[in-house]
Amino acid sequence: MSELNSQPGSMRARGLVLTLAVSFFVSAFILVAAILPAEYGRDPTGLGEWTGLSRLWAPEEQRIDPNAGDHARAHDYQLPLRTNVISIELEPMGRLGDKYEIEYKVHMQKNASLVFEWEAIGTEEPEDFYYDFHGHTLPKSGYGTMNGSKASEPMTVAVYKQDSAQSARGALTAPFEGIHGWYFQNSAAGKVTVKIRISGFYDLIPPGAMGNEAAILPVK
Repeated sequence: MSELNSQPGSMRARGLVLTLAVSFFVSAFILVAAILPAEYGRDPTGLGEWTGLSRLWAPEEQRIDPNAGDHARAHDYQLPLRTNVISIELEPMGRLGDKYEIEYKVHMQKNASLVFEWEAIGTEEPEDFYYDFHGHTLPKSGYGTMNGSKASEPMTVAVYKQDSAQSARGALTAPFEGIHGWYFQNSAAGKVTVKIRISGFYDLIPPGAMGNEAAILPVK
């Protein structure tokens, strides 16, 4: 009689265990197949993409026009990508001549881009080395010089940064076609070597022409 009485209890226990096991596996399946794709963007089974649940996690899209405004964000360039290294030595200020200062630029089309870094080697005080990062348009006749009638032609000028520092790095997207680059001035007690590395879409200015009056040739 006791064995008969114990069977219903055992069956109920096994049924409860089976129900709990099924509930656990169903919950785990829902978590992996539905909640993770919909709430967290994780889809280990691939069912989220197949059922469309993955799209529930994605934020609402707010599209912008990358070419809106004066300066487009994406460009195609006719010029090949190039990289150059320039080394310039500057004497201490106060010696005869003007070898304590120099200007070096490259020619860029409107919306052309370059990245750069430069370092002034030989001075430990940032205040001893001044730079002016800027650009301007060319006279209609080309590089030429600023002498005579050419100096009277209107010129568009953009000043990007003026400061004293031992180094700088950054990027430039040219707001207009012209020559863009740096004026450097050494006021340290000794000689300073400026190492410039540039990479992007630009043309080197011929030695002696406007923007490269000192006839600097790249190291590479």
